[in-house]
Amino acid sequence: MTEENKVENNSAKNYHHVFSEMKMHSEKHKVEMPTLVCVSKTYDVDAIQPVIDAGARVFGENRVQEAQGKWPAFKLATPDIELHLIGPLQSNKAKEAVELFDCIQTIDRTKIAKAIAKEMKGQNKTLKLFIQVNTGSEPQKAGILPDEALEFVKYCQNDLGLEIEGLMCIPPFDENPGPHFALLRKLSCEAGVEKLSMGMSADYLTATEFNATHVRVGSGIFGARNYS
Repeated sequence: MTEENKVENNSAKNYHHVFSEMKMHSEKHKVEMPTLVCVSKTYDVDAIQPVIDAGARVFGENRVQEAQGKWPAFKLATPDIELHLIGPLQSNKAKEAVELFDCIQTIDRTKIAKAIAKEMKGQNKTLKLFIQVNTGSEPQKAGILPDEALEFVKYCQNDLGLEIEGLMCIPPFDENPGPHFALLRKLSCEAGVEKLSMGMSADYLTATEFNATHVRVGSGIFGARNYS
């Protein structure tokens, strides 16, 4: 068996494992099971197709340009696929992002929010939208600061007419994610938005306990990243 075939076979198996684990964990803690976003960045079509065949329908990509090379054909063949942008968005890519994606989870500043609002109006298209919150206030990381999040949500809603569904975060990798998930949940309640995108391969079960509505799992499904 080639290495490529091993990746394909393992990806489908891993998807079923993660999905089953989430289901059991949700039932154990009496919470609603989150939507599993399969993060397919850096993986090609041969690795992704088995996961689609296994039943996955929600996928996440970090970069608009990479997604453009993979997803139009997938979405044509499987129209109920939902594609999420989970990486930073540059304003000059807003047009392409609105054309391709069904959800943008990484709105984190006024310039991006304005660009998305303009493109959705111009394309007569409505996307699901999340605000990314930098719960750890890390200077190197994208996201609106926690103490500015509520005001920014209201600005997007009231001034730009955007329907913000929820909040998203990526906790510091060297800290207990629980307090960050709790903070995001608190902010979502204060902002009056329902969705919470939080939790990745290492902590998606913890995020489930904090009422995540979306978890983003990449390496837990597709294996170690290949950045070559």
